[in-house]
Amino acid sequence: MAATGPDNATSAPDASPAGPAPTHDDAPDQEARVTATDLGGGVWTIPVPIPDNPLGNTLVYVLESERGPVLVDAGWNDPTSLAALTSGLASLGTSLADVHGVLATHNHPDHHGLSQAVVDASGAWIAMHEADAAQVEMINSSPRAQWLERHLEVLRSAGAPQESLDALIDQRTPPNAVIAKPRQLYATPNRTLVHGELADVVGRDVRVIWTPGHTPGHVCLHLEEGIGTGSGRAGRLLSGDHLLPGITPHIGLYADDAAGGESDPLGDFLASLARVAALPVTGVLPAHQHLFDDAAGRADEIVAFHERRLASLLTQLQTAPRTLWEIAAGMEWNRPWSELGAQNRQVAVSEAAAHLRHLVKRGQAGAVALDDPIRYTTT
Repeated sequence: MAATGPDNATSAPDASPAGPAPTHDDAPDQEARVTATDLGGGVWTIPVPIPDNPLGNTLVYVLESERGPVLVDAGWNDPTSLAALTSGLASLGTSLADVHGVLATHNHPDHHGLSQAVVDASGAWIAMHEADAAQVEMINSSPRAQWLERHLEVLRSAGAPQESLDALIDQRTPPNAVIAKPRQLYATPNRTLVHGELADVVGRDVRVIWTPGHTPGHVCLHLEEGIGTGSGRAGRLLSGDHLLPGITPHIGLYADDAAGGESDPLGDFLASLARVAALPVTGVLPAHQHLFDDAAGRADEIVAFHERRLASLLTQLQTAPRTLWEIAAGMEWNRPWSELGAQNRQVAVSEAAAHLRHLVKRGQAGAVALDDPIRYTTT
């Protein structure tokens, strides 16, 4: 299965995905004023709202540098969100025009959506891991119709009933949509974040930690603030969506590698959690919810959560061979399957596929026969 697109950022509170997709709001509250919070050490955070989404906001971080403020993520592309970011920067005595650069933890719209507005105002550079930069290029060049057909093919191969396909078509094709054009355009990164190297934040050491899983190019940023030089110094972790205090990021299938090997996003995610847990982290600055301290402990909790989901999936497969659609319908989500809309069922199927793929990689599950749709069982 191909990746189903970057529409939902996170899963539900330790139960998994499928919250309502973000929607635009063209009537921002002009009275709203946002003030940045000082986190010490030349780091501030600005809550940038995601209109009509239960996540509430994206925590955009501002890093002081010798050449001007550098943002970690930018927020959702919406007038309300832009007003909040602008207001938060003003509370620091700076502005969009002063921003020197944007470090994008990943390419999702609640993180990268406003990057172009920042560039337009300031000429700032944008840095992103090459795997997510490739996704940005694909999104920008793919017509709406191509994305929709890709999503529909995923659901067809999973065994989705026709009424579910029709519901997704209705939801994904808004009135007057020009299907020959991309759904939206994202700013094109012009710098690359490389695992293990320092990001270009002049005057401070910001180490790039590649943490694939939520997306193929997701990164965390380790602020090396402790005494000494080189990697291994203690400091706070800007964790993006990789490590969140009370929810887990959506893990769905993404594209296979260039050599033709099947991707294993959940395997990537679990390995990334171990990588982060081994770092000398003094505090976690996530992109949603609130700051917290125990990075290793939270990583262990998330690993345990996914192991429980894998065990539950195996129990399903031991009962009878199942299609991917049946597997997804039998998993626990933040709401009953019957209450999930078409887009959220699509997200759920993608997450179920990632868990199934990981069981196949472990040698614990496999296809019964290559029928249409394919059914899976334990091995």
